[in-house]
Amino acid sequence: MEMDDDCCFHGNNIFSILNQRGSHLRSEKRDALVLNVLLLGDRQSGRSSVGNALIGGQEFPTGICAPGVSKTTGCQIRSRSFPGYFRRQGAESDLVLRMIDTPTVWPRPQTLHEHCPEGVHVLMIVVRTDQPPENTRLQLYAQSVFGPDWNRHTTLIFTHADLLQEAGLQPSVYLAHTTDWLKALAKEVGGGVSFLDNTSDWPLIRGRPLRDQLLRLSARNHHRALRIRAEV
Repeated sequence: MEMDDDCCFHGNNIFSILNQRGSHLRSEKRDALVLNVLLLGDRQSGRSSVGNALIGGQEFPTGICAPGVSKTTGCQIRSRSFPGYFRRQGAESDLVLRMIDTPTVWPRPQTLHEHCPEGVHVLMIVVRTDQPPENTRLQLYAQSVFGPDWNRHTTLIFTHADLLQEAGLQPSVYLAHTTDWLKALAKEVGGGVSFLDNTSDWPLIRGRPLRDQLLRLSARNHHRALRIRAEV
């Protein structure tokens, strides 16, 4: 039996009803989680590429520079919002990533505090597989700026992992034969280790898994930020 449209909608146009409902949903303010993410690494380690993968664009300059020269000469900050990225307490929540890419001459704590007065939620240490640092400068810097809990908020990212594949090496084999301090760091960081290749499409492929990894790490720390020890 056919239904009477006028009876069902009491004389209101169906499109008006749907439009009113859509306006009501749009007017509801959705919760947003803002995370400050700090990228640390030596020159040409792939920091900017990791930042681009996380925010899903080409916001940070990348490419080959002259030997010993980095494209990043000061702290660069880029942000992007991901609407309805995850659910928190039964409701959709936006994820806002605020990426801070650092220069190779690491910024003073006072400078970092000016950029992130509320602190840093996730610290990403970026290392090239074919050019690993020879000492613990990165680790000592992080500890001096953020204190003893820095490792609980940190993840270790190895870039140019496509070179391992070309050499027939598995990531586990690489880790077993890397420097002692990197092996120890890989076991120490709360966010674990990721290997990313640098083929042309890797930011698109690995961006979402990286964001999910970052979000899980922040959740384990109850989305609390590391305080920057500006007095150091």
